[in-house]
Amino acid sequence: MSKAELRRWAKEVRKNLPTGTLSQEVTQHLAGFLQEHRARHILLYSAFGSELDPAPLQRLYPAAYYLPRARSYQLEVHPLPCRLVKHKYGFWEPAPKTPKAALEVLDAVLVPGLAFDPWGHRLGYGQGFYDRFLAQLRPQTLTLGLVPEALVLPELPHDPWDVPVQFLATEQGVRPARCVTL
Repeated sequence: MSKAELRRWAKEVRKNLPTGTLSQEVTQHLAGFLQEHRARHILLYSAFGSELDPAPLQRLYPAAYYLPRARSYQLEVHPLPCRLVKHKYGFWEPAPKTPKAALEVLDAVLVPGLAFDPWGHRLGYGQGFYDRFLAQLRPQTLTLGLVPEALVLPELPHDPWDVPVQFLATEQGVRPARCVTL
């Protein structure tokens, strides 16, 4: 299947999953994982459509939280709380002129995706925002792909510029991607 066909298929599968319940289960696992790794500065994302929603994590785990803002095919990081506006694609993001944070403060980055594979490769929406962003992070920043177990596929097509995540967070727990040596 091509990436475009995989995107259509994954959206259809995800639409039929109980993402509210799955989001609660995933954030429970994330809270324990982040505590174990002493993550204090965490980049969330604003859930779009039927994506898993990381927002419940804020009630479960005390930390400084941030949201990305898409600007000129790059992601900027903004501390929460801040004023949010709706992006043209329908998700919420920090308003223009909201104070920014340096990428270096981040201990963990939660990454959305339509699907992931066991190596941490991500099927996104095709714009490359997260690949460019992940490539800029410090090596010690934890990167976690949030995904229902039903959308962890045996293998995904990927390009040389695709940046895999280090961990997969599903309703079954948080596990290292196979690209990570512990």
